Amino acid sequence: MRKALLLGFFASALTLSGAALANENHSPSAHDFSFEMADGSKLDLGDYAGQTVLVVNTASQCSFTRQYGPLQALYEKYQDRGFTVVAVPSNDFGGQEPGTNSQIVDYAQSKFSVGFPITSKVKIKGDGGDPFYQWAQSEAGMMGKVRWNFHKYLIGPDGQMAGWFSTFTEPDSISLARAIEKTLPPQMTTIGSGS
Repeated sequence: MRKALLLGFFASALTLSGAALANENHSPSAHDFSFEMADGSKLDLGDYAGQTVLVVNTASQCSFTRQYGPLQALYEKYQDRGFTVVAVPSNDFGGQEPGTNSQIVDYAQSKFSVGFPITSKVKIKGDGGDPFYQWAQSEAGMMGKVRWNFHKYLIGPDGQMAGWFSTFTEPDSISLARAIEKTLPPQMTTIGSGS
């Protein structure tokens, strides 16, 4: 009986240490993070596993706010191929996003017909910054740190950082389109479609 108890204890200890090792070996990816939406629901980036995601910090009163239009065009162009844009409003850069979450969403949808997800407003800079942005800035390195509104992080289907693009990279730029096309999941072909 005592021998069986000892064997059971060691088996449990091995299982627990194996689980601990598995957790230690797990390197974080974008799929480990989530955002709260304006309506209080959760946008889990893990739900986009297998897809390409462009995460953009936005602001409604910035001279770059016009980028919402081409971001929507980019979203429409690639959404059927496993791509989405996620807008993440922040008031950290120049105080250019002072509105409430519902005002931000209403503005983007009415002025630019935005159809991609817009999260609740987050803090990006300094202590208490959003966990996704802490991870993304660490992955992108010093040069890829968010310095202004409409900075873009491209996340590949595996949840890893596929690239970053500064505020000045327009959403309709060739460099961004090429990076997106490189990371899009393989297209499925329908049997009998002739392709």
